[in-house]
Amino acid sequence: MDLSILVLIQSNPLETHRPTEGLRIALGLSTGSPSVTVVLLGQARILLTEEACDVVDAEILEQHLPAIRELELPIVLPEGSSEAFPVDTDFSVREVSQSGITSLLCQADRVLVF
Repeated sequence: MDLSILVLIQSNPLETHRPTEGLRIALGLSTGSPSVTVVLLGQARILLTEEACDVVDAEILEQHLPAIRELELPIVLPEGSSEAFPVDTDFSVREVSQSGITSLLCQADRVLVF
C-alpha cells in the first residue's frame, strides 16, 4: 500500500525559508513511491507567481521549479486563489474549497507542515 503524503505550506515565503524548503522536500519525496500533494495557503501561494524572485532562498526555489513543473507535482490552492495570486499555469494546480482541503488533510497518511 502506497502512503499518501501531504505537504502543507502556510508560512510567508517573503519572511522565512520554510516554504521554499517545503517545496524542495515535497519534490524529493515525489520521486519515490509515496503519493505527494502540496497545499499552499496564505502568502505561500507567492511561490508559484512572478513575485517568487522576492522570496527567501529564491535561488534555491528557481533550481527546483522546473522539476516541479515537469513532474506535474499536484499543488492545491484554496478556491479564489487565482483572483488574488496570478499563478503560473504551467504547474499542475487545482483550486479546492476549504472543506476539500480539510478532507485532503484528514485522508493523508502523513502531513508535513511548513
